[in-house]
Amino acid sequence: MLKYQFPAVRGIQAGSEYYICMIPLGLLSKIFIIDYNDVDPELRAQRKLNELRIPDIKDYILNNREAYVFSALAASVDGNMKFIATNNNENVGCLEIDMNASFLINDGQHRKAAIDLAIEEDETLREEMISVVLYKDKGLQRSQQMFTDLNKHAVTTSKSLNTLYESKEPVALITKDLINSIEFLRKYTDKERDNLSKYSSNMFTLNTFYNANKRIVKIMKNIDKDKSFIRYFWMNVVENMREWNEMDRGDLSKKSLRENYIVTQGLTILALGRLCEFFYEYDDLDMKESLKGLYRIDWLRNNTECWIGRAIKPNGKINRNEQGIYLTYIQIKRLLGLPISQEELRKESF
Repeated sequence: MLKYQFPAVRGIQAGSEYYICMIPLGLLSKIFIIDYNDVDPELRAQRKLNELRIPDIKDYILNNREAYVFSALAASVDGNMKFIATNNNENVGCLEIDMNASFLINDGQHRKAAIDLAIEEDETLREEMISVVLYKDKGLQRSQQMFTDLNKHAVTTSKSLNTLYESKEPVALITKDLINSIEFLRKYTDKERDNLSKYSSNMFTLNTFYNANKRIVKIMKNIDKDKSFIRYFWMNVVENMREWNEMDRGDLSKKSLRENYIVTQGLTILALGRLCEFFYEYDDLDMKESLKGLYRIDWLRNNTECWIGRAIKPNGKINRNEQGIYLTYIQIKRLLGLPISQEELRKESF
């Protein structure tokens, strides 16, 4: 019988043998051929494939051909397997698997699907390899338990930490440069967490500024040249935010700033990000002079005339959705005496 042969390392886990194999990317579509998407959940050993995730992973591979990184897939094999050790190490050798064996992915189905799509666009990927951890199939119940065990203890890293460690993506690079170059933001921006406790010494998260900068970076004509514009905008914001500076001097407590004002809320930072985009598009306006008006704005949460129905919901809670961000942005423009378009007025009246 014809067999697959993979370079492998043998190990023992929970009293059973398992194997770490090097498998060419081009072979994945041949050995993992069963589609369980139309099978009832209780008869599957995997979650249903989320098609929306796959293009992003595929693009990551194709856009990082010299530096993409993938962790190992995990799979169960229903069929005959034989491990042949080398002469000098009983746990290093070759794993032979019957070609009529069935392979079931326990972890990594989206990575595998993205690899298949990437190969369609770049055939040279076929010969590259990925590590696959192979277990002997012990039935559906065991495979379902493996899926649970592999995923229930996984901890997703924060978006802020992902941004901090990102070394290629333009928005992340610009945002990190921004935070590090403005002393106030460097002092009060948490670079690891996406959510701050009420006792945190920080006022902002790196992810919030990343999201605030995403819109303008998308419309920039020359990122290397224009990134100084973003820094200049936020420098002027920091300079003219009265409450931020009062807190920094110790004249206003962090607790009071968080509880009584909206100026450290993610919603406000995102609305200011829209304002940055506005100034970039209308470069005939005097941005520095206009932003001096931030100092005169009443940012108190109980300033109902300004913020209810915009930054604040009728029940007093922060309005964190896109509509709330947009309406807050328009109101800030109004308070700064900036032009408001008919389209913005129309959206504001909804």
